[in-house]
Amino acid sequence: MTFKIYTKTGDNGETSLIGGSRVPKFHLRIESYGTVDELNSYLGLIIDGLNDTEITKVLYEIQDRLFTIGSVLASDPVKSKMKIPDVHEADVELLEHEMDRMDADLPELKNFILPGGNIVASHCHVARCICRRAERIVVHLSTETEVPEIIVRYLNRLSDYLFILSRKVVHDAGAKETIWKPRI
Repeated sequence: MTFKIYTKTGDNGETSLIGGSRVPKFHLRIESYGTVDELNSYLGLIIDGLNDTEITKVLYEIQDRLFTIGSVLASDPVKSKMKIPDVHEADVELLEHEMDRMDADLPELKNFILPGGNIVASHCHVARCICRRAERIVVHLSTETEVPEIIVRYLNRLSDYLFILSRKVVHDAGAKETIWKPRI
């Protein structure tokens, strides 16, 4: 039996959620898991630019959690009977632990910094922005339907992690952070 990637069922602008419900492709639920997928893809780009096996291992774990989050968001909370993995408090704690570990070696942050420093750090900043957008969309979705609260917390913490990761990448490369100096 051959599995084809195309089904043609979305040719009229609708798609199916896990559980069988059909919704328009612009539905907030589709936007939420689509943005999480975009973030996950961007993490793959960061992994490809890193030369740190410890961070890469953590990023692969984060990608796995983002697949879990995408699956939860792609499910109809009423009709889906499929067992989907959960995001756990330990997943949030891992991000916090990793931020504390990375931050211990970084210079104290006394000013806002501009995104950049090197190509991987810049990708971390773009991923952070995508993560913040995903968080905003999921919060919006949660005002209309049930969304596990831990997903919002995980995305919130992940954007912080990506900021710290960008700083670590710059620091480890011996590059320089650019301090934002507002016009007066």
